[in-house]
Amino acid sequence: MIAGVHAPGATASVSSTLEALEAGRMRAAWPDPLAPNGWRVDPAVKEAILGCFRDRRTSDWAAGPLAFRDRIGVPPKRLFESIDGLAADAADRSWRIVPGGTSIRAGAHLEPGVVVMPPSFVNIGAWIGEDVMVDSHVLVGSCAQIGARVHLAAAVQIGGVLEPAGARPVIVEDDAFVGAGSVLLEGVLVRTGAVIGAGVSLTGTSTLFDLVGEQVLVGSADEPLVVPAGAVVVPGTRPARGAFAERHGLGIATALIVKHRDAGTSARVALESALR
Repeated sequence: MIAGVHAPGATASVSSTLEALEAGRMRAAWPDPLAPNGWRVDPAVKEAILGCFRDRRTSDWAAGPLAFRDRIGVPPKRLFESIDGLAADAADRSWRIVPGGTSIRAGAHLEPGVVVMPPSFVNIGAWIGEDVMVDSHVLVGSCAQIGARVHLAAAVQIGGVLEPAGARPVIVEDDAFVGAGSVLLEGVLVRTGAVIGAGVSLTGTSTLFDLVGEQVLVGSADEPLVVPAGAVVVPGTRPARGAFAERHGLGIATALIVKHRDAGTSARVALESALR
């Protein structure tokens, strides 16, 4: 587990940016009922983070017997007061970072009650809400916004705004469940209480077929895909077009809304409270 401090020699502007992001005073996106889709994106955050990467100097950090080297502008997050005898931030630290290879960069904000299982990686600018479970082998990409009580199951991949470059972060609202091995990229917005089944892949320009409402939901560069509140999304296929595809019985992977969340669904995706 990497648990470090802000790098010696980092500029005041870099340090202030990381501290504001960690404290939650600065976010890549804010809930805003007046903004499109209810979220206001702050492009200045991405630009500030890119500024951290532009400093190509490196620094070394240590956590017990483990040693690490990274750019001076993106040090590991300060998690515990005992690291190198230096105090961590004074904010509430009721989260759990379970031993075993997790890395959390400075500039990531964790609300109380967050649990991070190893190995996982939380990138700079991410915001993770209260009582979120980040399961093993999970990536939370740069500037991703994860709401309260979300469960990111094993091997979930949440894309960032830096890799590949994008304007809007991935947003997963409160009480959503993202199943094992699912991939959310390019600014996908998952609404409150939605359930993303295991193995679903969604990008900002994906097509989502709603079998309940009998409609097709499509994302674009200007308006990324929005998964409706309470929707239950599972992997599916549709026939590939063309004579060659027909001869070979080929299909294309897609995502389907098969129902809306009910008591039975909630029971199946519930996390034992003791595990939090």
